[in-house]
Amino acid sequence: MARLILFNKPFQVLCQFSPEGDKKTLKDYVPIPKVYPAGRLDYDSEGLVVLTDAGYLQHLISDPKHKMGKTYWAQVERIPDEQALNQLKEGVQLKDGLTRPAQVKLIDEPDIWERHPPIRERKNVPTAWLELQIKEGRNRQVRRMTAAVGFPTLRLVRNTVGPWSLQNLQVGEWIEVPCPKNRQELMKMMKA
Repeated sequence: MARLILFNKPFQVLCQFSPEGDKKTLKDYVPIPKVYPAGRLDYDSEGLVVLTDAGYLQHLISDPKHKMGKTYWAQVERIPDEQALNQLKEGVQLKDGLTRPAQVKLIDEPDIWERHPPIRERKNVPTAWLELQIKEGRNRQVRRMTAAVGFPTLRLVRNTVGPWSLQNLQVGEWIEVPCPKNRQELMKMMKA
């Protein structure tokens, strides 16, 4: 029977099980053998990582052609204006091409854990929170998108991947949830 794990990845944890220097990895938190991340989350990003031993599910989650949405909360430097939000909504030109349009809006600060260490604060530079949903997963994509429109990301938290969310998982915690048996079952979950 296939396994599906939802993990709230802390800041500065590698999204892999194999060691790399003295950096923490998934192995420090998830003691389940033979599960692997379905899509990566950067070392300096936090939040939901989906792990599974089901190859078909890894493919459906991580392959951009399936357009599985991922929602991020990004704390950015300064307050984005309508022009910047519209650029993100229409797609942003990056070095590796134009991004797909994102769903984006300004939000209040989410009710989440404190980050250790905290972001760098500058007294005269305000910050804002954006909620972005993207349907592709290029390397450091959200950070590159916000920087391209003039609002660098200071903190990035992934809240959802497809039908799964952080729920009430505390940072560093994981839970096992029912794994869809096939693509059709996953599609039903996403419509629910």
